Amino acid sequence: MSNAATPAYGQIARDGLWDNNVVLAQALALCPLLAVTGTATNGLGMGLATTAVLAASGLLIALLRGLLTSAVRIPIFVLVIATLVTLVDLAMNAWLHDLHKVLGLFIPLIVTNCAILGRAESFAARQPALPAAFDGLMMGLGFTLVLVGLGAVREIIGSGTLFAGAPLLLGEAMAFLEVTLIPDYGGFLLAILPPGGFLVLGFLLAGKRLLDRRLAERQTRRPTVGAPRPSP
Repeated sequence: MSNAATPAYGQIARDGLWDNNVVLAQALALCPLLAVTGTATNGLGMGLATTAVLAASGLLIALLRGLLTSAVRIPIFVLVIATLVTLVDLAMNAWLHDLHKVLGLFIPLIVTNCAILGRAESFAARQPALPAAFDGLMMGLGFTLVLVGLGAVREIIGSGTLFAGAPLLLGEAMAFLEVTLIPDYGGFLLAILPPGGFLVLGFLLAGKRLLDRRLAERQTRRPTVGAPRPSP
């Protein structure tokens, strides 16, 4: 496998968090995104589990890339990812058992997340270990931000709370996250149901497209340094 030029860490971070975001740009991992984001707490737990797998798989695959041939690389990638997901699943079952029960089958299904295998093939298999691990970390954090943002919007509209159940699901150290924003709120059930997830995701995607367009227009209007000024 040939090496590609290693991008700067700043560019890797921007790609993972915004430009090439797993959800907002690539439209991947939508199944767990919509299924577990009834609350921001669930989104945070799922996002951190996926981030751990992305960062660790990027590191391991970058270290192993010199030993792999093109004929076996995809099965090895899947084996590495499946091993890491199993470790994460066991760790969550041991230390975050309540969150593990809530997320259920979606933790093992991280193995089938196209974003993880895609980053392994397109980046980790062509880059040194540290940039590959950093790329996985940034891709995971970008995914986590969307999960938490989507879950927060649905939870606030649906039940008037934010990070409900954080002490129970994430441990007592996370009790400070739990907030009741609207006391005695009757709730809006649609926001918590699957159609609400699709609606909020649609607004997030539209917001990113609109913001990208405005940033591009502002960039084109900015005068180039050293360019001649128009005559009066």
